[in-house]
Amino acid sequence: MITLESPLVSVLGGAPPAKRKKFEEGLGLRTVGDLLRHFPRRYLETGRLSRVDNLHVGQMLCVIGEISQCEIKTYKDRRTGRPAHRVEATLRTDGPPLRMTFFAKHERTARWQANRVAVGRRGVFLGKADRFRNEWQLTNPAMTIFGLSDAAEGENDVAEMIEEIGDLYPIYPLTKGVETWDVQRAVRFARDVMGEVPEVLPASVRDAYDVLDISTAYAWVHAPDDRDQVDRALHRFRFEEALVTQLVLGRRRRALRAQGATPRTGGGGALAAFDARLPFELTAGQVEVGAQVEHDLAQAHPMNRLLQGEVGSGKTLVALRAMLRVVDSGGQAALLAPTEVLAQQHYRSIVTMLGDLAEGGVLGAPEHATRVELLTGSMTKTQRTEPLLNIVTGEAGIVIGTHALLQEQVEFADLGLVVVDEQHRFGVEQRAALADKARTPPHVLVMTATPIPRTVAMTVFGDLETSTLRELPAGRAPIQSTVVPLAEQPAWLDRAWQRVREEVGKGHQVYVVCPRISGDEAEAGETEVVDLDEDGNPIAPAPGAAAVEEVVERLAAGPLDGLRIGRLHGRLPADEKDATMRAFTRRELDVLVSTTVIEVGVDVPNATTMVILDADRFGVSQLHQLRGRVGRGGLHGLCLLVTRAEPGTPARERLDAVASTTDGFLLSRIDLEQRREGDVLGASQAGRRSSLEKLRVLRDEDTIVAARDAAEKLLDADPALGDAPLLADAVAELERSQQAEFVDKS
Repeated sequence: MITLESPLVSVLGGAPPAKRKKFEEGLGLRTVGDLLRHFPRRYLETGRLSRVDNLHVGQMLCVIGEISQCEIKTYKDRRTGRPAHRVEATLRTDGPPLRMTFFAKHERTARWQANRVAVGRRGVFLGKADRFRNEWQLTNPAMTIFGLSDAAEGENDVAEMIEEIGDLYPIYPLTKGVETWDVQRAVRFARDVMGEVPEVLPASVRDAYDVLDISTAYAWVHAPDDRDQVDRALHRFRFEEALVTQLVLGRRRRALRAQGATPRTGGGGALAAFDARLPFELTAGQVEVGAQVEHDLAQAHPMNRLLQGEVGSGKTLVALRAMLRVVDSGGQAALLAPTEVLAQQHYRSIVTMLGDLAEGGVLGAPEHATRVELLTGSMTKTQRTEPLLNIVTGEAGIVIGTHALLQEQVEFADLGLVVVDEQHRFGVEQRAALADKARTPPHVLVMTATPIPRTVAMTVFGDLETSTLRELPAGRAPIQSTVVPLAEQPAWLDRAWQRVREEVGKGHQVYVVCPRISGDEAEAGETEVVDLDEDGNPIAPAPGAAAVEEVVERLAAGPLDGLRIGRLHGRLPADEKDATMRAFTRRELDVLVSTTVIEVGVDVPNATTMVILDADRFGVSQLHQLRGRVGRGGLHGLCLLVTRAEPGTPARERLDAVASTTDGFLLSRIDLEQRREGDVLGASQAGRRSSLEKLRVLRDEDTIVAARDAAEKLLDADPALGDAPLLADAVAELERSQQAEFVDKS
């Protein structure tokens, strides 16, 4: 009996080894189950489009017809002067005949094409209608020819196949040498000879959430009568995938809760003393989110919360109040930042906000003061000695650092809270390494200003509880963003540098951002955005991206001659980076040429303008973060996105989207639509490949939420899923897979 686990060859009939190899290696199909899950990528509405009695130029046609004439013609290629060939064929339809032309450089290719559209061949043809010399043409036709397999069908068989096509004709993802008809015939044969398809979803779940049974879903996805059947079939498979994923996440959440955590309910007075000194009132959002975090910290299981908000909306203040709550309970808090520039900025900012409350252990310090320590990779062994000692003894209540916090020699007395800033810049393993330094599972708060695709995905999937600060901070001015399109308007770059000089002339300062340090060397830790073609394959970026070292010299000797220009990038020594930022903050520099090390945490109120060179090399979220560095002092901001990307390309569309809005939450959805979810259950951050097969987070958000509800109810009633053994097997398989690595380490 044929089952889902049966080898694919069992349903390929008399196909020769070469054809089987194309199915297996070209399409990646090994079993009958793989074949049935190889869904059509679109459906042609043959019933509506095959009527060709009322044509108009440009009309997209899908016709079922027969080749009535075919011949090869040879001509001289005017560009090369060499002989070239074209195949001219006529397609007979139920309306006027359609001429089709296929060009070929070599005679052998022309003969192959002519054989493919030989007189008498029938098939499905898709293309645009056009007129040439008073004849209707089908331009750039795509086609599926019947009877081209090695076991050719007779006339009666072809006629029967045409009758079976129906109003919706499935078009499958293909590989060279495999036609849609080959896949469709194999699928139809498999469905005819298979026994009962195992049903993973319990009947109670299908009834409660209006989900099709598996057999009907396979029938409707491969041979639908109408669009409604397609939609319902796809909903079934997406719901199943979402449910299995949610059950894995739900089990892990429960396992994490079972591990327990130390409740952090206060007891000291550091938080109260800090609140009493605040020179302003907390926003309504900060009060609300603070209450959510305080409630989580008081539980006997770990908090796992995402705090998202616009640039400058007060996330750091919320995090600092949470850290003080933990300090009041006798524990320690660690803030993990992705760069030294940001770690130092956080350190200075937090020490400034705390005042003498950061002078714990110093004679005359307030009663509830604590120590704040900074630990970065560039610090010498001598410089690290005292911070490490204060961390291990517990004297340091708040510790701020970079990846240096993950090193083995860093030991905490009682790590109660881990705050991760710009969480998308860290891998799962890095966050887990810091959490492992706690005696009991610590509470975790992760922050981001613009959720990247994977962050949004994990939020929708419910792995993180979510808090949002939507209020813009007081004193923030609007930012105008403009694309500088060098492909169409190369002179605009000169105007951009003129505008920089004008801003400096007004006493303001300017950032110039480059994707490279020098030559082709990218900033450490940065992943260059790679656009994808329609099939999801990477498109190689153009060479020669702007580099800090070269741009500084070019600007100083050219359009910005006479201005005070500084440089900043990750390869510079830590003391030089710190000195450069301090000089820029003190207005000792007019222009700062930098890589993305200034993306987060840099606050220079006098900076009003940012020029981003080769802006198409950055992602949506990164561009939004970068431009958030200007307009912070009540002065209107300007962000110029310089690009050579052509109109209509994915890169240009990305920049146009950023220029159209300053709403970071809207941009996060645009980012997700363009880059997809990333590896939702795995450790990948790139966004180019998705561990999701049928699901898309934005499109299927309602389905995912419903599946989470179903998963919670199933786990409440039967944690082992003993009443649904096939579903339990699917969950166990996902738990065992490498894709579940993220869940294990979260």
